[in-house]
Amino acid sequence: MEALFEVVVILAIATFGAALARRLGLLAPILLVVLGLALSFLPFFPHVRLDPDLVLVGILPPLLYVAAVNTSVPAFRLNLRPILLLAVGLVIFTAFVVGTVVHLFLPDLPYAICVALGAVVAPPDAVAATAVARRVGLPRRIVTILEGESLVNDATALVLLRVAIVAATASTGGVGVGEVAREVLVAAGGGILVGLLGVVVFGYLHKLITDPVLDNALSLIVPFAVVFAAEEIHASGVVAVVVTGLGIGHKLPMLMSAGSRLQVTAFWRLIQFLLEGLVFLLVGLQLPEVVRDLDEPVGSLVAITVGVLAAVFLARFVWMFPATYLARLVPRVRQRDPAPPVQIPVVISWAGMRGVVTLAAALGLPLTLADDRPYPRALLIWLAFAVIVATLVGQGATLPWLARKLRLPPDDPVQDALSAAGVQQRASRAALDRLDAMADEAPPAVVERLRGLTASRANLAWERLGGTDRETPSQAYARLRQEMIDAEREVFRAARDSGQIPEEVLTRAYRDLDLEESLLRQEVLE
Repeated sequence: MEALFEVVVILAIATFGAALARRLGLLAPILLVVLGLALSFLPFFPHVRLDPDLVLVGILPPLLYVAAVNTSVPAFRLNLRPILLLAVGLVIFTAFVVGTVVHLFLPDLPYAICVALGAVVAPPDAVAATAVARRVGLPRRIVTILEGESLVNDATALVLLRVAIVAATASTGGVGVGEVAREVLVAAGGGILVGLLGVVVFGYLHKLITDPVLDNALSLIVPFAVVFAAEEIHASGVVAVVVTGLGIGHKLPMLMSAGSRLQVTAFWRLIQFLLEGLVFLLVGLQLPEVVRDLDEPVGSLVAITVGVLAAVFLARFVWMFPATYLARLVPRVRQRDPAPPVQIPVVISWAGMRGVVTLAAALGLPLTLADDRPYPRALLIWLAFAVIVATLVGQGATLPWLARKLRLPPDDPVQDALSAAGVQQRASRAALDRLDAMADEAPPAVVERLRGLTASRANLAWERLGGTDRETPSQAYARLRQEMIDAEREVFRAARDSGQIPEEVLTRAYRDLDLEESLLRQEVLE
């Protein structure tokens, strides 16, 4: 009972913190980490120890899955080169830069375990990147690159971490190139195969199921089933989840009914909201656990912490500019993808917030090295924690200011609206052609009503190209229809209260009215 109470309290605080962040116009991950740090100083607050297996197997898979499902596969494929340069190249580069810095401060520490720490702090967090990038309102391509990087970089870091730990704990003092290649092949290749199998199996099951509730339940099972299957063959569960999420998300319109998609979307928004709030609050609450076993002198601790932070910050900048501009020295690449303005690599360089995966990986470092030799494990965990707090609070809090100062070229809303209107026009034409082919099967009044509905949807798309100084016909329709819906609701409620209709009738009527109101708000009011 006590453990359940603590879970409810932590979820309630996470929810309150996220709501407060929205109220104050702050980024929720930053506020929740700071709130967790503050609560960790209260002696009466429950002491919460973060289990790395819970994070890597219980929390990370669903968050990665929902992020992958919502990622555009065509956009991901179009930006594959910058995504892989960041998610693979930058992670490896950062790991060795940080490992070298740590080894300079602690020359007696084996280089392999120093690189292991580098792998721990190298990958920016998927949750933080998505939450911050979208909240700041960065251009669409930057958001795609950051989200794509955060989906793949965890796999790179965890594979590198696994190899570094094997090297640090091996009695022979190292690992061969063949062992490294085999580890990478099994982790990455096995993860891709398991992920593709997940797309086939769970895609078929989604297509088979017509009940929205069962679709919801299946969607919750998918990331865990894929991770467990991948881990069983020692492959990367992260890669498997991402591949499955990308595949399922790309085919979602063909796999689920409209009712299932609506329910699954709302369900995952709730899961994502709760888990994101929970993980960032838990990061802050780990402060007592992190500092408990520290015994380094304050001067040395400050020096190595500053050195690691500088390495993490600078490595991303040093890598970002050559990765952005050197590839464009090739004429074919330059013609296909012209060099972006310098503001874009600057913003991407600054958007390197670390999160709960870094802390979970640090807590999973071995207790001893080869021959049971001890090492300053508590110090490495502290350095990982310091990187998380510094990047989340420092970079996350200043990223909106930096984006405004650099005046990034925004996405053109007029071009977006024009493209949408053109596609809607073709869709309306296809709908009317289908209606004409079936016009003899329904009364003329029904056909004309459907023609009017199709024309209204086409007109709404073109109205979005206009200004906002005056009310459009669609906005006027939405405003008036909203008042009518409110009046209908009141009549049904009064009839239920007076006993004229049972509760079930009221529920069905409210459901229909709620669906219509949601459609109105989505299409016009927002």
